[in-house]
Amino acid sequence: MMRLLTGTDNISSDTFQFVPQSIDAFGSTVIIEGCDQFRDISWIHVWTVDSHGIITQVREYFNTSLTVTRFVNSTNQPVSVTFLHCPSVWESSLANRVGKSVPGLVLGI
Repeated sequence: MMRLLTGTDNISSDTFQFVPQSIDAFGSTVIIEGCDQFRDISWIHVWTVDSHGIITQVREYFNTSLTVTRFVNSTNQPVSVTFLHCPSVWESSLANRVGKSVPGLVLGI
């Protein structure tokens, strides 16, 4: 997949469609979720954006269920997370449509 995304793959018939189906933002974190329905692949991009709108970090997940949890409150003070409760602010919805079991990850922001 990396060769395809970076353009170093010489197979011209092998294309991947990045069609976003949802875009959400939480402060400096932007989450884009989509699916290549031809290949039955779901994908999630998590971008970190600085105060000038420049993307400073990109994380990508394929065929993975992702839950995002915030570890600071609205005043940017750390919050206590117990072992019994970890509040989520966003959950992926397309991974279940792939039709196969996918790993689940928790991303703390």
